Amino acid sequence: EDSAEQGVIYSEVRYSPHLLASSIKDPVFCKPGSLTPEKVVEIVNAGLKEGEEQYKIKVRSILCCIRSQPEWSKEVLSLCERYRDSGVVGIDLAGDERFANPSAKEHIHAFQEAKKKGIHRTVHAGENGTAENVLEAIDAMHAERIGHGYHVIDNPRIYKKALAEGIHFETCPHSSYATGSVLVKPEEHPLKRFAKDEADFSISTDDPTVVGKDLQDNYEFLLKEMDFTPEMLMKCNFNAAKASFLPKDEKQQLLNDLKSIYQLAW
Repeated sequence: EDSAEQGVIYSEVRYSPHLLASSIKDPVFCKPGSLTPEKVVEIVNAGLKEGEEQYKIKVRSILCCIRSQPEWSKEVLSLCERYRDSGVVGIDLAGDERFANPSAKEHIHAFQEAKKKGIHRTVHAGENGTAENVLEAIDAMHAERIGHGYHVIDNPRIYKKALAEGIHFETCPHSSYATGSVLVKPEEHPLKRFAKDEADFSISTDDPTVVGKDLQDNYEFLLKEMDFTPEMLMKCNFNAAKASFLPKDEKQQLLNDLKSIYQLAW
């Protein structure tokens, strides 16, 4: 409903099935194990499908591995494969880069297997961690997209590699400050560098219920504080559509819909 009100026509939401499962949490309202990660995915899929029909937008989901919990990654991969035809379009690695080992073999193995199985891959890296985390995500985990990735610019060699390989960066302006990932003034924000270098990036919200900022807030921030233009925001939306994890035919339809919308607007 929130996405529809903001004019969003396609969204990929992500979450950790294990962090929502009662078998992981203190069972205050559920008996231990009564809400498994598998059941969580089924419930979310059903809820998103209902929302799609009610609000006339398309929504898919990405399942998250958690850096501090490598023992969950094998099951996350299995859930991605099992539910790939009912709403799940990719696998992610999330969690604080500063307090967990990004190189855990379980994470790397899950992503390598995901590539073999044709499951799309995105990795939170270079947010509050180093550019080397971005390199690992690209080389060892075969990431197609990088969540945030702001600190990739700290290493010119890695940044150049990401640009050359067309890696897509999922950026979240307000969140970058709320999490302390970016400490410079808006005019020095890595997004300014991304735009200057014509990097492949898009604009997202990243936990709007926590940060308290929706997509429109992020757009206004970019326009007012970083001197973005409406044309630049349009390009970001086309970048997002091209980097989406939709099947080829659905992706083309999404691009066609965007072209129609922008032709009417400008």
